[in-house]
Amino acid sequence: MKKVIITVVGKDTVGIIAKVCSYLADNKINILDITQTIVQDYFNMMMIADMEKSEKPLDRVSDELSAVGESIGVKIQIQREEIFTGMHRI
Repeated sequence: MKKVIITVVGKDTVGIIAKVCSYLADNKINILDITQTIVQDYFNMMMIADMEKSEKPLDRVSDELSAVGESIGVKIQIQREEIFTGMHRI
C-alpha cells in the first residue's frame, strides 16, 4: 500500500469534494479515510488515500491536484504518509 495524505483548504464553495474525489477516482487513487469541516466559511478536508493502483507518479498527481485546487479556489497538497508522520511526530 502506498498511503498518502491529501489536504484541501480554502473558502467554501459548491463542488470541492466532488472535484477532488472525481480526480482521485479517475486516477485509481482509493480514499481510505476522509474528514472535512467548515469553520466560518472556510473549508478544510484531510484524506488518507492509497496510490498503489495509480499509474501516475506522486509528483505528477501533486501538480495536477494543485491545478484542480486553483480551478476551484482552494489549496490542495499531497504527501507520502511517512513524510507527513515524520514531520508531525512529537
